[in-house]
Amino acid sequence: MVDGIQIKVCGLTSLADARFADACGADFLGFVLCPKSPRYVSIKQYRSMAGRLPERHKVAVTVEPYPEALLALRGEGFDHFQVHFRHDLPLARIESWTHSVGAETLWLAPKLPPEVDVPASWLGLSRGILLDAFDTALFGGTGKAGDWSKFKSHRQKQPGKTWVLSGGLNPENIGEALAKTGARFVDVNSGVESAPGVKDHARLKAFVTAVHKAMGR
Repeated sequence: MVDGIQIKVCGLTSLADARFADACGADFLGFVLCPKSPRYVSIKQYRSMAGRLPERHKVAVTVEPYPEALLALRGEGFDHFQVHFRHDLPLARIESWTHSVGAETLWLAPKLPPEVDVPASWLGLSRGILLDAFDTALFGGTGKAGDWSKFKSHRQKQPGKTWVLSGGLNPENIGEALAKTGARFVDVNSGVESAPGVKDHARLKAFVTAVHKAMGR
């Protein structure tokens, strides 16, 4: 945790980057298990790193998985499960993820169009809800800033939930993002990369420095 702000570094593909994220103070290490992503890590690749990863929370990032797939990932030692999905999926499908791994370890990451808010029926199904920038074709990883006003509104209406701010965060805008949203949990990915899946250590360090500055430290 950095000055009260929890940080998840996502899209990790190498042990070196995971260790540097840990050294910078990241609380959560995210691994994208969706084959269509340029930051895709296979289970075989993850296993090759798992025993040498820092003692941080490991997050499996998936897109609309079957419940059985989430159970298998739990068996691989992941601590949390970030599930991206279309906002209009049947509620029963979303509930199946909760039943599979439990609400305490599940983070819902809905693909919300600008005019759609998080429905009340989802609130009890997961520990956290991650709001990313909306894109008609992609499930996150766009590099675009999200809707900060929408995030702030949701956080204020449901302060008991863990709201994770994502979407285009970088060293240059994280201070403004924290000020405008009141976020206490942020997810950074492409904004600290030199190429998809390759973390730029100088930019990641600058990101953490910017968080310190934003929090008056």
